[in-house]
Amino acid sequence: MMTDDHPDVMSLPQGDVRLLNSPVAQRLLASTELARVAYVAADGTPRVFPMLFHWTGAEIVMSTFAGARKIGALRARPDIAITIDRASTPPETLLVRGRAEVTDVDGIVPEYVLAQHRYAGPEQGAANVAAVDHPGTRMARIAVRPTWVGVLDFTSRLPGGVSVEEFEHRGRS
Repeated sequence: MMTDDHPDVMSLPQGDVRLLNSPVAQRLLASTELARVAYVAADGTPRVFPMLFHWTGAEIVMSTFAGARKIGALRARPDIAITIDRASTPPETLLVRGRAEVTDVDGIVPEYVLAQHRYAGPEQGAANVAAVDHPGTRMARIAVRPTWVGVLDFTSRLPGGVSVEEFEHRGRS
């Protein structure tokens, strides 16, 4: 239902962070799909890297181990894009832009534990964490607070902001 105080979230324009409240975004943020993180590497070339993530309700949090090259690259150029999508018919896609805030952590990043449990289940997730949780383990917490959000469900929200009718006639004169 649409009111002036609470617009229909799926009618919001691409870029509006309130799209995070859409059913598509909520499904993908709770899913076990990987986040594909696009950033600029230290040599100036683009990279896309798949990562486990945890949604806190305000930030997409990813983790990596100390020494990973992406840490320095993200600190130098923190503007990144993230895609979380489900290869289904029709596909569902969440597009997020924001700035990566990288924090060094002695030990295991708490959201890493939560992500491991969500992706692998409680038993295997605990085993995965135990396998890397040793004295001296250091990680980096990569947190992204979305500043731009896009949602595509290919039924009501289509690439380029076109209508369903326009999308159905693509490529025809």
